[in-house]
Amino acid sequence: MIAAAWTVFRKELTDALRDRRTLLMVLLSSVAIGPLVLVLISTLVSGLEKRAEAREVVAIGMDHAPTLRNYLERQTFTVREAPADHEKLLRDSKLGEPVVVVPPGFEAALARGEPPLVEVVSSSANQRAQAGVRRVMQLLQGFNTEQATLRLVLRGVSPALLQPVEVEERDVADRNVRAAQLASMVPFFVLMAVLYGSLNAALDTTAGERERGSLEPLLMNPMPHAALVLGKWGAAAAVGMLIALLSCLSFLPGQWLMRSEALAAMFRFGPFEAAAFIALLLPLAGALAALLMAIAIRCKSFKEAQAGTTVVVLAVSLLPLVTVFNQEGISPWHYWVPALSQTTLMGRVLKGELPAPPEVLASVGSSVLLCVLALGIVSRLLRAAALK
Repeated sequence: MIAAAWTVFRKELTDALRDRRTLLMVLLSSVAIGPLVLVLISTLVSGLEKRAEAREVVAIGMDHAPTLRNYLERQTFTVREAPADHEKLLRDSKLGEPVVVVPPGFEAALARGEPPLVEVVSSSANQRAQAGVRRVMQLLQGFNTEQATLRLVLRGVSPALLQPVEVEERDVADRNVRAAQLASMVPFFVLMAVLYGSLNAALDTTAGERERGSLEPLLMNPMPHAALVLGKWGAAAAVGMLIALLSCLSFLPGQWLMRSEALAAMFRFGPFEAAAFIALLLPLAGALAALLMAIAIRCKSFKEAQAGTTVVVLAVSLLPLVTVFNQEGISPWHYWVPALSQTTLMGRVLKGELPAPPEVLASVGSSVLLCVLALGIVSRLLRAAALK
């Protein structure tokens, strides 16, 4: 039986690798998309950092507020005049900075002790401009604090009365946990890579052969049905494992392309994390290949199998969201749900934590159990098809 299963495995693996166009699309969509998104995010953050380093404030009517201009220049900011049609440019996302609008009577109102109205004009649909609103608001708040302090000093009042309670924020999160926030997207990408890596091979070896009419002659060969099932499953699982390996390793050179030094320092994903991810994903690749085969073996065409496996794709893509929406932390049952358990364990690896052996055994055991049940269904359906 082992020899027969090995023969089927080599045949199915050769067929899966022969379809180079499909394999290339899987590699591009599953392996390259993660590092590409990482590079795009780093490019966006790098642009924001460059704009922050420019230290510019775009304003209208700053000539009416020499006191405010003096404060901004003392904070090493440069005031730049905004275009007359700044509102239209903000709505069209052609202006990437919020605009400070100063009223004409700013200095006179300030001298009388009346608060002049200063507007910070932005557009919530303009992400570039919206990102700079907080920085500008902090600058204006600093100007307010300075003016209030000077007025109290002139009247002989201690500025400490404005702050009766001293408040200091302290973050108790571990440094590794904070660094893992950026790499939290990696488990999702590698998980989907495993799924799509196994998908085409699992569908082609079942529904594809049924559609081509080659499944029935294959069932007539004098070999145990278990060998046939194991060979087909092994080929589909091997392709999924190969894609998982390439997807995990692709993030290592992907870090070299990051344009933001701050993000590159925060991104925690090295050879140890890649090896741990691969070890956690191998059982899941086998389980997903068996599950997809169990669904596709019931279908008469490849297109029908694609529609049937949509439920699996949707479930695997949504299960990681449980850890996002669950604000109460990790629950024990998370380790018993395939895909969710792998996502949870990979997240812990990124935080620098070593998962406990019972948690790893629960994750592997649930994947093995799902794999055995799905292969049992495939074997039963193939036996029934051979009898017909």
